[in-house]
Amino acid sequence: MRRLSSMTAFRGPRVWGWRWRRNPLRRRSDALEAWVVLTVWVVTVVGGVLTGLAATHSVEQGLARERAEWRPVVALLTEDAPKAITATSSGAGRVWADVRWTGTDGRPHSGRARVAAGSRTGTAVTVWTDGAGSLVTRPASRSEAGTRAAMAGVLVGMSVATVPYMGGRIVRERLERRRMAEWDAAWARFGPMWGRKTG
Repeated sequence: MRRLSSMTAFRGPRVWGWRWRRNPLRRRSDALEAWVVLTVWVVTVVGGVLTGLAATHSVEQGLARERAEWRPVVALLTEDAPKAITATSSGAGRVWADVRWTGTDGRPHSGRARVAAGSRTGTAVTVWTDGAGSLVTRPASRSEAGTRAAMAGVLVGMSVATVPYMGGRIVRERLERRRMAEWDAAWARFGPMWGRKTG
């Protein structure tokens, strides 16, 4: 530790870009590390941004397709909705109940939807269906879709950018260990010579 601290003090202040400059003290591992750092940052930034934008566009397209294809239909309750809100119900004052509706194909359909607690049999409720006539949730509005798409893009972009960043850190740590091993070997060779007296 004492040797490392003295080496750090000997190096002096950090000079940006020193690995790119020609000098007799620059080792091959220094030039290699410079290329590793440059490559990692380019791949991290460009890859993260491009992947995030692609994810945002994909989510926006998917939500826009849902808005275009999903349709509201009027359904009728086939049972009295529970008056008490159970712990499994989601949404204030709404419970699950069986409903029936006629699809765009003219055939009857049935399923379970969230309705106001205490609704009577035969009460009309609005439900959303997809192109196949299956029950779905209400599609996201344009503003909601924009928020969801942006969040998905940020999360995907950051996740993808983490891979090359961590890979670069691992490579740099290995280069640093090899550099320290070279320092130790050089110290073992030349260190004893410093103690010899000349003359």
